[in-house]
Amino acid sequence: MTIELGYGKTKIPFGVPSSRLNGVLVPDEKERETDETEEIERALDNPFGTDRLENIVTAGDTVAVITSDRTRPMPSKKVLPPVLSRLEKAGVKKENIIIVFALGSHRKHTEEEKKYLVGEEIYNGYTLLDSDDDDVENLGTTSSGTPVEIFRPVAKADKIIALGNIEYHYFAGYSGGSKAVMPGVSTKNAIRNNHSMMVLPEARTGNIDSPVRKDSEEVCLKFLKVAFIVNVVLDEKKNIVKCFCGDVIKAHREGCKFLDGFYKITMAHPSDIVVVSSGGYPKDLNMYQAQKALDNAVHAVKKGGIIVWVAECGEGFGSSVFEKWMTEYTPSKRITEIKRNFVLGGHKAAAVALAGKKAKIFFVGEMNPSVVSKTGLIPFPSVESAFKEATRIKGENSSVTVMPYGGSTLPVCLSE
Repeated sequence: MTIELGYGKTKIPFGVPSSRLNGVLVPDEKERETDETEEIERALDNPFGTDRLENIVTAGDTVAVITSDRTRPMPSKKVLPPVLSRLEKAGVKKENIIIVFALGSHRKHTEEEKKYLVGEEIYNGYTLLDSDDDDVENLGTTSSGTPVEIFRPVAKADKIIALGNIEYHYFAGYSGGSKAVMPGVSTKNAIRNNHSMMVLPEARTGNIDSPVRKDSEEVCLKFLKVAFIVNVVLDEKKNIVKCFCGDVIKAHREGCKFLDGFYKITMAHPSDIVVVSSGGYPKDLNMYQAQKALDNAVHAVKKGGIIVWVAECGEGFGSSVFEKWMTEYTPSKRITEIKRNFVLGGHKAAAVALAGKKAKIFFVGEMNPSVVSKTGLIPFPSVESAFKEATRIKGENSSVTVMPYGGSTLPVCLSE
């Protein structure tokens, strides 16, 4: 059986004997009832827990619309036009609207990247800002001790609208909702405290009660009122399947329920070998982002098995701190250090190390093999060569699971 795996902006074929397949984990195909624009408009007309957007804003309001940065598959250029149209119909002036890219701990955009994300018309017609650590408003501290340090133009806006896509997150449970604010437009200092809770057992993929998410939502409920969210669930081709609008909690929860029916996949038992792709660009821009697919793959592999991790990583590690931890610390030291002293960037390196405790990890990507070898991962030039070696180790009759969209699909095994 030949399966296509996303790799950067291309696809690479991978062949596996059908007799060995334990499963190819792909989303539950749901027929789209409307096209993408109609689906966004439908959701805007039927919000959860709030009035319609055009009835929430008033003509004199300043409005901050937060959307995702370049590392996320959020289709801002599709979602922004109907949102901006409703704001303007309500009388909000263009000059009173700012569109803020939620960078979190990521680098700033180039102007070309901003234009690519929102489209030329919006780029030329609106004020576009990257969130900035050096320009923040301190609003207090959450019950978990996280400083509420918010990008000032967002904190000062009369109304805040948060856009995002909902997918699984390896320690916040799910993306979307309040994550546009925390970590989206928060400081690295605040993010560091919030993310330090990733080591807690409840901070895991698909758990809506993750302490990381609870802390994030506290920011929006007690310190900074988010007036309206627009969250989308995407299919494996990054098309909008469903849109959820309204209250930052209620609309998000509806989206998470839908996601579970779409991307959570039950397996009878785990496999000896798991071949996982992040799904291609932008989820495998760098190793920092592609790590999410590796974390999901851990749920599908037997203890002592092998994960073949396929991620182009054309931008390398994607974080200098992550690179340092990956190349200079042993896997065991990463786990020890992150528990002792949480460091943003180091947390991803620790997550890779935790995955390596369960399974051996073969890596297929564009990164220098000698550098990859320093991380404890085993580099291979192709999926075929990695799979051949995995088969040699685990046996000709070893079971195989393939995850073409590992960044999105969550395996749930009924037995180990």
